[in-house]
Amino acid sequence: MTATNLDTGTDHLLARLEDGVLVITLNRPEARNALSDELSPALRRMLAAASTDDGIGALVLTGAGTAFCAGGDVKGMGGNSSKKTMTAGERIADLQHRQRALTGALFTLPQPTIAALPGPAVGAGLAIALACDIRIAAASAFVSTGYRRVALSGDYGLSWTMTRLVGTARARQFMFSGERIEAEHAERIGLVNWVVPDDELHDAAMTMARSFADGPRMAQRLMKENLELAMQKDFFTALDNEAEQLVKASRHPDHGEAVRAFIEKRQPEFAKSDKND
Repeated sequence: MTATNLDTGTDHLLARLEDGVLVITLNRPEARNALSDELSPALRRMLAAASTDDGIGALVLTGAGTAFCAGGDVKGMGGNSSKKTMTAGERIADLQHRQRALTGALFTLPQPTIAALPGPAVGAGLAIALACDIRIAAASAFVSTGYRRVALSGDYGLSWTMTRLVGTARARQFMFSGERIEAEHAERIGLVNWVVPDDELHDAAMTMARSFADGPRMAQRLMKENLELAMQKDFFTALDNEAEQLVKASRHPDHGEAVRAFIEKRQPEFAKSDKND
């Protein structure tokens, strides 16, 4: 195992590269890892850098302490003097930009992404978790939309991701009620993929992430593109796209290595880049 700590520019966000897995930790445990004016920009920078880094084969996003992310820092809401001088149009444009650079960037990241929830994911914190490909939750974790309590309508794509994961009826219920959804219930309805004992969360997330990082990276990137297109287009458009993507994957060295490994009854050794040589 090799691990390298990365500079995020702030103690509010920790990052390390371990065996091809980028592990990003929201690090404000005293505030249940609520987003801050230091944490959020740092997270945006890390996601932007990760999107073009061939050394990263998978990403794990988690929180320090006993929470994943409590969402926006409620104590700081309304106290940002710069926003008070903005027009409504300027504030909308600013939020649109910040959303695209955070959950938008996370959702479209070419590498497989895993949110590891040691505890609550609420509001924008839940939106961040749902923007990942896979969610693994500790048994004591829970999720909540949370916006009702602060009389806000929701942001960071939560209405879109939640509707697609659990359907419009449940999404409306959870948005309007802000109810607490325990980990096991979240697993049953598809908000999280897997619930594990609290003390096994880190190992479970890293085991899965390492398997992705060791996998055929170009094929996995194309899988993500196929899956996203499937949410937007008709069947025959998806069918045609899959043909293009499969031919592209078949021309990558990973395909030849996988076939040889299968014939030779050994584990394949895939390239550490999704670029075609």
